[in-house]
Amino acid sequence: MENLIAPKNLKIGIFRCLKAGTNPEFPEQGTCQGGVVSPLLANIALNGIESIHRHHKDDCGITKKTKEKDIIYPSIRYADDMVIFLRPQDKAEEILEQINEFLAKRGMKISEKKTKVTRTTDGFDFLGWNFKVKSNGKYHCVPSEENFKKFREKVKSIVNCSNYGAKEKAEKLAPIVRGWRNYHKFCDMSGTKFSLWFMSHRAFKVFNKEKKQTRYSTLELIKKAFPTVPYSLAGYVKVKGNKSPFDGDVCYWSERNSKMYDGEKARLLKKQNHTCVHCGMKFMNDEHVHLHHIDGNHNNWKKVNLVVIHESCHDYIHMGNRVIP
Repeated sequence: MENLIAPKNLKIGIFRCLKAGTNPEFPEQGTCQGGVVSPLLANIALNGIESIHRHHKDDCGITKKTKEKDIIYPSIRYADDMVIFLRPQDKAEEILEQINEFLAKRGMKISEKKTKVTRTTDGFDFLGWNFKVKSNGKYHCVPSEENFKKFREKVKSIVNCSNYGAKEKAEKLAPIVRGWRNYHKFCDMSGTKFSLWFMSHRAFKVFNKEKKQTRYSTLELIKKAFPTVPYSLAGYVKVKGNKSPFDGDVCYWSERNSKMYDGEKARLLKKQNHTCVHCGMKFMNDEHVHLHHIDGNHNNWKKVNLVVIHESCHDYIHMGNRVIP
């Protein structure tokens, strides 16, 4: 709790959750699967487990004089899911024993069914991605087979559902496809199956069977149902050091959060130095960024007529332009 950077009230709530324990009469109850509280509590409880396996850049061992920048922590953790990268001279059994000792102090233990040792050249799945090191030493990452199979089943169930028309199916498919592609936008999506051509072709045949649809209207629905998202292999930028949204570094977080946007918003955010032109304050992660037309004409999309402002500022501007009878 001492290393947690958060407001006092939030710290008290998290401390109470960690101390709450479970009811002996209902031991199966706890935080809901997929909720936001479960990974937060896991990150707090497992804080420091990454430092169990570490080594020096020059493989000379870690001494008191070793600087922090010279120490490498070859592990990745997301909530309670963790991957540890070992060197040929490292002993997996010893590292697992140290992790068991770390978890035992917190009343936990390693799941033997989910823990395995594998070669990076053979590849492994982690958080819906498949990671692999090629024979030439280059890193490669694509969506895992299991993740792609589940996604394909979701799309198939909507396309083949007879309760919806083509327009309703396109509306339901769009957020699913966009969400899947956004999640994997830092993978190599150049593969044929990841282009979703076969899925979109199947959907085109089903949509085109409706009497109201023509070839051109069906193509428009397919574009709407399967929106494209740009991707870049390993393009994600990690959060620096021990940064927290509650640490008060407004400049860092406003600039980082602005990278979530693309197109015209991304260009204007960079041009405006991640600052709202209406109130002059930085953009934070708790409010959406809106495009605003300076002359009020929403058909005028010239670059000089566009700025980005806070959602609340946008509402305030248009509120002042309303005519009250």
